[in-house]
Amino acid sequence: MKIHKGDNIQIMKGKDRGKQGKITEVITKQNKALVKGLNMFKKHQRPKKQGEKGELVSVSRPIAISNLMLVCPSCNKPTRIGYRNDGDKKLRYCKKCKSIIEK
Repeated sequence: MKIHKGDNIQIMKGKDRGKQGKITEVITKQNKALVKGLNMFKKHQRPKKQGEKGELVSVSRPIAISNLMLVCPSCNKPTRIGYRNDGDKKLRYCKKCKSIIEK
């Protein structure tokens, strides 16, 4: 998977198109990722104790990785990712400015 936890990304499709955020969790089996503060949905929460009221809570839901693009830290543009082998290491690099992207 080309996108990792902690990467800055930009959403390319959906209601939050064009917004940028940081990945908090990657779900590899579903090819989805959680982005902090984006793709928020309202969830009804039941009262926990008697006499307490129920409430609406905003929750971020996972978004498909195909709808995300990594934002290059050096050129600050959404870009595709390539791989290079540097000895025994496999490094990610920006396809636009050719700089190496650290994890």
